[in-house]
Amino acid sequence: MNFTDVNVSMFRLINDLGKQHEYLNPVIVFLAEYMVYFLGVALLISWFSRTNRNRLMVINAVLALIIAEIAGKIAGQFYSNYQPFAELENVNLLIEKSVGNSFPSDHAILFFSVCFSFWLFRKKEGCLLLLLAILVAFSRIYVGVHYPADVAAGALLGVLSALLAFWIIPRLSFSKSFAVANPEKEKSKTF
Repeated sequence: MNFTDVNVSMFRLINDLGKQHEYLNPVIVFLAEYMVYFLGVALLISWFSRTNRNRLMVINAVLALIIAEIAGKIAGQFYSNYQPFAELENVNLLIEKSVGNSFPSDHAILFFSVCFSFWLFRKKEGCLLLLLAILVAFSRIYVGVHYPADVAAGALLGVLSALLAFWIIPRLSFSKSFAVANPEKEKSKTF
């Protein structure tokens, strides 16, 4: 079996769950389509909580997302495939999606760059958000719009971009104005 065969087999395994467990489909569709709004609200709440640590976390997340999206667009120039529903027969397509390059998954890039950034600053809350990112990535395969390799590449780009942003941010001059004066006081506030 080559890489493409494994990718398609894994896709079929996950996507066929929607045929076997139709009662889960509304929940999975909600994860795949609408959790992006939850992530936006989490970013806004974190920013407006007015703690420097949370603002740095949001800045890190936004920078990570920008880096990851640029890297994703470049990666998409070197490797390209259409969505599974456009290439395969009998795909359980649960959401509408236009046909285009599905590599890497933009949803995986978004969720992993933001959620891993949150994890870098707030481990407990970040773990919950990383679980959400995993569920969203899984849901994109389940609903038939991405192969496992698409979401794995998006997740990897998101995580690496969050780490790069975490390394860059302290070196920027504006970030010194966000320096945490009393780390214990900042830790006690939640996002």
